[in-house]
Amino acid sequence: MGTQSIKVALYDWKHKKIADAVQRPLELIAEQDGTREQRAQWYGEALDQCFAGFSAQERGAIQAIGISGHQHGLVPLDAAGEPLYNVKLWNDTSTAEECGIITRAAGGDDAVIAETRNLMLPGFTAPKILWLKRHKPEAFAKLRYIMLPHDYLNYLLTNAYRTEAGDASGTALFNGAVRAWSKPICRIIDENLFQLLPPVINAHEPNGLVTKQAAARFGIPPDIPVSAGGGDNMMGAIGTGAVEDGFLTMSLGTSGTLYGYSDTPLADPKHGISGFNSSTGGYLPLLCTMNCTVASEQFRALFAMSVQDFDQAAGSVPPGANGVVTLPFFNGERTPNLPAGRAAVLGLTAANASRAAIARSALESAIFGMRSGLDAFTALGFKAREIRVTGGGGKSPVWRRMAADIMNLPIKRPENDESAAMGAAIQALWCLLKREGRAVSIGELCAEHVSLRSDACVMPDPDNVRAYQKAYGEYLKYLNALTPLYQ
Repeated sequence: MGTQSIKVALYDWKHKKIADAVQRPLELIAEQDGTREQRAQWYGEALDQCFAGFSAQERGAIQAIGISGHQHGLVPLDAAGEPLYNVKLWNDTSTAEECGIITRAAGGDDAVIAETRNLMLPGFTAPKILWLKRHKPEAFAKLRYIMLPHDYLNYLLTNAYRTEAGDASGTALFNGAVRAWSKPICRIIDENLFQLLPPVINAHEPNGLVTKQAAARFGIPPDIPVSAGGGDNMMGAIGTGAVEDGFLTMSLGTSGTLYGYSDTPLADPKHGISGFNSSTGGYLPLLCTMNCTVASEQFRALFAMSVQDFDQAAGSVPPGANGVVTLPFFNGERTPNLPAGRAAVLGLTAANASRAAIARSALESAIFGMRSGLDAFTALGFKAREIRVTGGGGKSPVWRRMAADIMNLPIKRPENDESAAMGAAIQALWCLLKREGRAVSIGELCAEHVSLRSDACVMPDPDNVRAYQKAYGEYLKYLNALTPLYQ
């Protein structure tokens, strides 16, 4: 489940290929105050349509199911499992006031970090729950189930109310170091909240088995396991093979993320590195920006250019975009923490004002956001060897070249672009084999099922690396100057 669509992919694990896939779009409710919401009913309807796109034979061959979902969203349900309000999404910034309330009650940023290994940010789930209590008290009074989007799809399939540490660690209600919900943060929001939260299962365990009702609805076999699942970043880590130290995954989608596996807890929330858990049993320090492909899509629409034309125009301008700098904060921003941020194009002169320079600057701005994350990873002692790129932006040769030069690391692209779906499939296979008594590690499965494109490795160009050191400095100069306007 992505923000813009739901896709169901059938992975033939014996022949190591995706046999078929069906995708359906999702609508978005967007308001000027930063509201970004969807309706839970849309998820079930999209799932209906996706499964209906397969033949009966294909559906009947399914042995296990894994779910990847966008993180941090709040799906509030009543005792009958019916939605009480819309799903508030990861890119919803309307809860900034609730973040302040929770942070002050907890004793400040340091106290929140000690409890959750994260700052209390608008994108996370905890302030969304307080928002529901403050703004929709009648709905909150009926609240029985608090689910993340991937948990809700698991629930539709299994009728089981469980979660796992990876996605739970992105709620700002969870202490990932001890793998448990935080009672102090829960009490600040509501004295009964802790009792409403789901039990946390291990990453290799099934969430449950497909119920007879779900089997009849979706046309799939009953009683097959549905794995624990996880957030899209956690599943993306599995799907790109980033399940051991030294590998980073960079996802270039609506949001931009940079994350890597760690055997030990690793976090620096004040510099944008969230202290998440992996969905394999370890840890997944992560940087997230809310505006990655957003800027390029906005300008592409404004200029009435195709993706190919936009990339070609950007590729015709040298590194640094002739001095044009884009701050891409069309949706506010999470890293840096500027929920009231606005987009800007800066550095324009009569000599450099062109669609091509703006196009290149829009693409560069997304990678500059990732560069700040790499700097924070390095400061924590994480020794990156390479970056595996995924998401829609990763398909662009121009963007991959920029990434290699700005990050000064080799950029490699997995053979399968659907890294989150692939990760969910591999986790489901892990769950299936474990249930059958086979002793297999997630690392072994990734080594077997994740392959890299031999023609898509991009090495840094020394001249471009030097040019981008200067351009990145210019980006930071503008960002630091305008930050006070957005706080």
